[in-house]
Amino acid sequence: MPLDPLVKNFLDRAASIPRPKAWDVPPAVTRQSFAAMMQLTAAKDVAVGRIDNFLIPGPGGEIRARGYAPVAASGPLPALIYFHGGGFVAGSLESHDGLCRQFAAEGGFKVIAVDYRLAPENPYPAAVEDAWATTQWIEQNAADLGVDAGRIAVGGDSAGAMLAAIVTQLAKEKGGLKLAFQLLMFPNIQIGGETSSLNEFAVGYFLERRAIEYFHSLYLPPGTDTSSPRVSPLRAKDFAGLPPAYVMLGGYDPLHDEGMAYADKLKGAGVKVAVVDYADMVHCFIYLQTILPQAHDAVAAAAKAVRAALDAA
Repeated sequence: MPLDPLVKNFLDRAASIPRPKAWDVPPAVTRQSFAAMMQLTAAKDVAVGRIDNFLIPGPGGEIRARGYAPVAASGPLPALIYFHGGGFVAGSLESHDGLCRQFAAEGGFKVIAVDYRLAPENPYPAAVEDAWATTQWIEQNAADLGVDAGRIAVGGDSAGAMLAAIVTQLAKEKGGLKLAFQLLMFPNIQIGGETSSLNEFAVGYFLERRAIEYFHSLYLPPGTDTSSPRVSPLRAKDFAGLPPAYVMLGGYDPLHDEGMAYADKLKGAGVKVAVVDYADMVHCFIYLQTILPQAHDAVAAAAKAVRAALDAA
């Protein structure tokens, strides 16, 4: 299927504007550029019932979090713990504010966004430690947060989806914490592997292979074992017993094939999985809310799938 014409126009316009590549500038500049893009393209004025900013104790200090309750919410609500994308280097509560608002509004559940530590200042395993610590804390403090502890999902986009997948594996391994669902959107699910999509869409499709490898070099200390499931959850040995999943993919995403491979491994282990593959779209096209009607529709469909799974939990 050809690349969507609106996406192609966006990419052509972006390519016509001279700007340095991510690997040519300091991480602080990358973060500013990412934040500026998200401010330009994110959904605007999405109504929610309430927003609360709070701090969660973590292994490296307090972790910022933000809770979004839908309009007319009452009683303990099902919840989605959300980890933002940005290659483990960029992204924040602010960059994904519009997206989290959409999930709360479209799904009718509470969203708790987590501002985990970023590389290179805080390399691996900082982000994993923060994701796991916040998930445990939210479950343990669910009543105070207005959350139904028995109906908690984890999710994220890109690097955040990797963190969500790792959290589900940790919860299974350690026991005591039962997660109802996982939302994996355009997941970066392994580091250092080769796939057809990584090569075919290496340049010119929103996320470039060289940027992926550069972000990974900032995230992983030298000598890190990339075969560890804490680094590459695709390489876990056993996928049985993990929570049901909704996997969103883009046909022109360099990460497409590894996301599909993860969905296949979950299915092979008997896990219920819905794969939604937008064949004419790029990586994280859901960011482009002011450009693509499909971006809103994709988020709405994912939110409804999360809600249905949490209602069934």
